[in-house]
Order: sequence, then C-alpha cells, then structure tokens
Amino acid sequence: MLLFYQILILLGLLIFLAIQLANLLELRPLPMKGPGGGKVSVLVPARNEERSIAGCVRSLLMQDYPDFEVIVLDDGSTDATPSILQALKEESSGRLRVLRGSALPDGWHGKSWACQQLAAEASGEMFLFTDADTHHSPDTLRRSVGAMLEGRGDMLSLTPKQELGSFSERLVVPLVYVILMSYLPLRLVRALRNPAFCFANGQFILFRREFYRKIRGHEAVRNALVEDVWLCMAVKKAGGRVLSFNGTDTVSCRMYRSFREVWEGFSKNLFAGLGSSTPALAAFVLLTAAFHLAPWGFLFYALFAGASGTAAVLLPLLQLATALFGRVILARRFGQPPALALLDPLARTLLMAIALNSLREARWGGGALWKGRRYRFS
Repeated sequence: MLLFYQILILLGLLIFLAIQLANLLELRPLPMKGPGGGKVSVLVPARNEERSIAGCVRSLLMQDYPDFEVIVLDDGSTDATPSILQALKEESSGRLRVLRGSALPDGWHGKSWACQQLAAEASGEMFLFTDADTHHSPDTLRRSVGAMLEGRGDMLSLTPKQELGSFSERLVVPLVYVILMSYLPLRLVRALRNPAFCFANGQFILFRREFYRKIRGHEAVRNALVEDVWLCMAVKKAGGRVLSFNGTDTVSCRMYRSFREVWEGFSKNLFAGLGSSTPALAAFVLLTAAFHLAPWGFLFYALFAGASGTAAVLLPLLQLATALFGRVILARRFGQPPALALLDPLARTLLMAIALNSLREARWGGGALWKGRRYRFS
C-alpha cells in the first residue's frame, strides 16, 4: 500500500510539473510595441503606503504612453501618505489628481470601495487599477494597452516581479506563483468562458471602460476579500475575454516587509481565495502535506530507519526532484533566487500554518485584520 501511495504521489507531481511547463509557454511577456488605444486612467488606491507611494506614483507619471491620467485615492491613511501625495501633486504639473476617500459603507471591503470611487472620477477609455506598492517601467502602459488591443481583451492582468526582502518574504511570497502555475492551466482562462477558470492579480488589472461599467465595476465584488479573481469571474459571466501576461520585466511589487505582514496578509487572502470553504482549505492543507512534505518523510525513513529495497529510496528522490525542478524553473522565470527551492519544506510548513490561521480568523476570530480594518469572510 505504501508503494502504491508513493507512486500516486509521483504521478501527481509529474502532472503538476506538466501544468507548470504548459503555463510557462502560455504566460507570454507583453508585446514590445503597442499602438495607442485612447486615453487611459491609471487608478491607485492607497491606505498607509508611506513607504512606497512616492516611487509608485513617480514611475506612473513617467509612462511613455501619449494620453493618460493618474488618480490616487487616499483611503483614510493615518501615516504620512496624505502629505506625500500632496507633495507629489505639486511637482507633477497637473498630471496627478489626489482624491480623499469617503467613509467605508456597510457591505463593502476597503480596496473595492476605493477602486469604485476612483472609477467614478476617471475619464479614460481604459482603466488601469494598480496597487500603491508597485513600480512600473516607462513602457508598461503602452505595452499593456497594445496587448489588450491585440488580444481583443476586455480585462488584462499581469504577474509582476515580486521583490523579496526579509527571510519570511523569501519563504512564502514565491509560493504565490508556484501555486498559480501548478494547479490552474492558464490556457483555459483565455480560451474558455467558464468562470471556474479564472486568474487575475489585483496588483495590475486593465479594463476596457465599457466592460467595467457592464459588470457594475467593483460593486460586483464589493464584499470579496480576493476581489481580483472575483472580477475575472464577473467578466467571464458577462461574456468578456480575459488576458494574462508575464509582467516581470515591466512591473515589480513588494507585497510585504516583515513576518507580521506576511502572516496577516496571507491569512487575510488564503481562506477567501479558496472560496471561504472550510473543506477546500482542509483539502489544501492535506494535499500540501501529502505532495510536498511526505516525500521528505519517506526519504528520511528509507535512509535512517532501515527501509529495504531500491524503490524505498528511489521513489521519494524522484518525488523531491520533480517538485524542486518545478520550483527552480518557476523561480528563474519570475526573477526569484532559484536557491529558495531548497527551503520548500519550510515554506510549505509555514504556508500550512498560515492557512490554519486564516480558517481560525474566519470562523472564530471575527475576521481578518489588515491595515486597521477587520474584514469578515464571505
């Protein structure tokens, strides 16, 4: 029975590797040249972003696209964000507009409400929603608009390069793309209208204005903690076309800067990203343990507990080699240190702990705490 189980684990890991390789072919870079596509409104929600907002806004103001506006909404910041935005506005020669967000209504989550207010003030033919902790190369807007027009999309999202600082960031943040690229065939996101196949990254989402209005904008996802994926679902349900590209050469982002931020940020998103389903989260934890931790146990048992037979050592070695090879090629594609693959068992263990904490917060802790707000799961 143990031999049969190990063979099943190896087959599963080979399937995950095949999906990764197919996704690497599917997730192409943005085209280098992009024709003009009308005015673009670049919309940035900001709440307590004093560490990153200046770099983000300045990179957006330096876009080589011919016709765009940048609008930032201060969502009740309690740090230096408002004063930084005022200084940026004064140095921007009228290219930057700064809005003050209104109180959060009942039934809304903060980011969706901020984005809805931004869209109400936007005048472009396309809307780009991007996070305040991102940084953009000067050709980002031109190339993303060109990709939208070329692909006849209604919504476009990128996978930015994730900047990594602290040890906890290096452990957990790379798993975002490992999970995405291992389990979801991205070709189906583009080719099928079925909303079950969705990918979007809220750090960078470009919309055609008319289609954004058609789905009622962020109102359609007003109570969703993981609003990006639910926006993708809304677009597909409305008959729209969703495009995704590798944006690591145009956009970068540092999501978190400490263990506490990693813990709270992923705890906020993980349970919600699994549809706020306790069985789905339990399955995620069990499958993570079975496919990514159990092979290490098999190997140590074979080496140190005297397990007999070549298969007892060979099978876990093949399992680990398959999993680590997948991590290395993904790290290289997304601009991350390949050596981090060697920390995979520690990273997966921490991710499982975060998943369980996400469940605890949802079911018994009153919801997730993020930037001074308590969010209940829906």
